[in-house]
Amino acid sequence: MSINSALAAGTSGLLANSSALASISDNIANVNTVGYKRVNTVFTPNYKVQGGGESRYASAGVSARTRLDVSGEGLLNPASSATDLAIDGNGFFLVRPNPTNVTGADPVLFTRSGSFETDQGGYLKNDAGQYLYGWPVAPDGTVTQNPSNVDLLEAINLSNIGGAAEATSSIRINANLLDSQAISAAEATYDPTNPANNMASGAVTPDFQRSIQIYDSKGGVRSITLSILKSSTANQWHAELHVDPPSDVSTGAGLNNGQIATGILAFNTNGQIDSVATTLPNSLSFLGSDNVAPLGANQYQWDAATGVAGQTVSLDLGSAGNPGGITQYDSPSVLNSTVVNGAVFGDFAGVEVSPDGFVSARFTNGVVRQVYQIPVATVVNPNGLASVGGGSYQITQESGAFTLNPPGIGSSGKLSSKTLENSNVDIATEFSNLIITQRAYSASSRIITTADEMLAEAIQMKR
Repeated sequence: MSINSALAAGTSGLLANSSALASISDNIANVNTVGYKRVNTVFTPNYKVQGGGESRYASAGVSARTRLDVSGEGLLNPASSATDLAIDGNGFFLVRPNPTNVTGADPVLFTRSGSFETDQGGYLKNDAGQYLYGWPVAPDGTVTQNPSNVDLLEAINLSNIGGAAEATSSIRINANLLDSQAISAAEATYDPTNPANNMASGAVTPDFQRSIQIYDSKGGVRSITLSILKSSTANQWHAELHVDPPSDVSTGAGLNNGQIATGILAFNTNGQIDSVATTLPNSLSFLGSDNVAPLGANQYQWDAATGVAGQTVSLDLGSAGNPGGITQYDSPSVLNSTVVNGAVFGDFAGVEVSPDGFVSARFTNGVVRQVYQIPVATVVNPNGLASVGGGSYQITQESGAFTLNPPGIGSSGKLSSKTLENSNVDIATEFSNLIITQRAYSASSRIITTADEMLAEAIQMKR
């Protein structure tokens, strides 16, 4: 009879609103949980009525289904640690339960909870114990990426980062040579290839000389001296480069006294460097100290006792029309500055995370080296992901497959360091829903008591 169906409807109302109360309670309890996604309860009627209506109606009640609002983003708030991360836009961090010895049984999980810190092994994990994975950066700076292959990812470990040195690879010289410099008498017999009459040996006094410090592969400091002598040819200067002390370098035939390069510095009539007529090499290539091949003419290597690797150093003297570089004006000769990259050995000092996902190690010598890149995973339907606890989710058929991209590429959001994503719970909305749910639960209970009284009346009827 319809009264019995009313009892069932009231009972379903109690159950549905109990489920809603549970989801609201979770939302309120997690209002301050990093990256939490609110749970929404959706009510669906169970009745079936034909278009024309029926003479007697039997109620069927209501069903409640919970749904995650994973696609809703929380506000981004500043944090204190460089490994506190948030995704500004779409996507998830890829995490796994274990940092090492990963097998097929270890699930691939996704989360927006970016409160990562190092464990005792140096691995980055969040408050739920899930480890952050990323693409390792090769020593040459390349990153091997794949949008779906998780085997290319590694658990990010900061304890494996030791100290670092950086070999010099470029020198920029900013200087001026006095145009009215008198020509030395020694210039007439000057011979850069003869130690008895060149500047590297000290036999000829240069008009201008300065030492430049560079760094080898171990962070050792090496000194290269630039010596310049005014030429009798207008707008030209003789130039030599030699290593000091000469014992730091072994040289081949034709180079003496640590001398590693010779040539002409030429200038145009405006006092700017003439790159075409300048013959001083713009690149210096030192062979490693372990080289055993005979050195030819104009070849040199670090001395075997130094035990360092080879390196190529570009020499930037400037160009006409651009500021800086070497000039020839009627002003005293001066070395304004040298810009030399590279650094001595430095200890690991911390990490930085860029918006494009690169985790860079920072050292006390000022060197910054990229070690990992954090990918951002996206799915077609984030709300179709299955929650596995701890703010982590798994792929389902409803969510669709995942795609890994560098942050900011495609639909992937960018990373924000020293930032955490708030819960997407609106406390005012939840309290309003709490009141509505309480009233709906009370109303459902009244359905049951009313139907019970009607049944009691029916039972007490006499023939």
